[in-house]
Amino acid sequence: MDINVLKQTAQALVAPEKGILAADESSKTVQKRFDNIKDVSSSAYKIGLQSTPETNLTYRKMLLAAPGIEQFISGVILFDETIRQSIDGQSVSKFLESKGILPGIKVDKGVWKMANFPGEKITEGLDGLRDRLMEYKEMGAKFAKWRAVFTIDDGLPAGRQGIPTDTCIEANAEVLAMYAALCQEADLVPIVEPEVLMDGGHDLAKCREVTTKTLKVVFDRLKAHEVVLEGMLLKPNMVISGKDSSTQVSSKEVAEATVQTFLEVVPKDVSGIVFLSGGQTPDQATDNLAAINQISGSPWQLSYSFGRALQGEALDAWAGKEENVPAAQKAFLERAQKVSLARSIKPA
Repeated sequence: MDINVLKQTAQALVAPEKGILAADESSKTVQKRFDNIKDVSSSAYKIGLQSTPETNLTYRKMLLAAPGIEQFISGVILFDETIRQSIDGQSVSKFLESKGILPGIKVDKGVWKMANFPGEKITEGLDGLRDRLMEYKEMGAKFAKWRAVFTIDDGLPAGRQGIPTDTCIEANAEVLAMYAALCQEADLVPIVEPEVLMDGGHDLAKCREVTTKTLKVVFDRLKAHEVVLEGMLLKPNMVISGKDSSTQVSSKEVAEATVQTFLEVVPKDVSGIVFLSGGQTPDQATDNLAAINQISGSPWQLSYSFGRALQGEALDAWAGKEENVPAAQKAFLERAQKVSLARSIKPA
């Protein structure tokens, strides 16, 4: 483990005015995105675009080749399929590095039903991870990402406790820590992503309670596995009401709850926090990030690692048509600039 390399990479990923593009959707998830494209030229849905390696690369090239992307994007999280592909005669990793952007890789194998715990998920992918990390490093990856998800639900059948259960939190936290330790062994910066999902009708207070509990356990396990905090990044949810909650709160309330929670449970040594958008609209995610950065007292860089919130508008503008690429790139860069400005706001 080269601690200096880890620190330098982590700091580069949270460089001022920049953030991370999460372009690591699986083929199945890309198909879902394609199925929901709204063709802005005709207002037609279900345009019949199929997720294939070639189509996926065409879509991602549209984003990655956008002129000036490096002004706003410090790193890109890639899917296994993508890191093995090429753009303009270069590997995707080398193409990104030629722009001064760090290539990263999603290394988990997805979330699966947790045995004996209805409604809960466990993330798999530790088998063979050490070898896969070395392969990805040889392909040019500088960092990695692993996602764990936690669902809030108090409405389970009689005799079952609400979720997430302690067992689910502890199991996923242990896996996250093992993944992070293996990454650092390979000199790859681990992005640790414990996501408390927005799905459900829970309120802000419940999200804060679960987020606090989850992060405490995650950092306890990271410490136990001797993960160097200065050489990792945290990719968490914002503290926010569930999508179906009858009480939706303001960006200011989201920001205050989020920053207060993180000050309570996230060690100051962590190099940076790169928030996920988690199903928020592009405007919601951007506004909430701006409000978070307006609050003083945070010891970390408060940045972003957005997927849909950065890509959604560009995807609709593109709609699978080559002639729409300039308009799609324009939409992507406009959103990236807005998000960059949101993380660049100085505290009041």
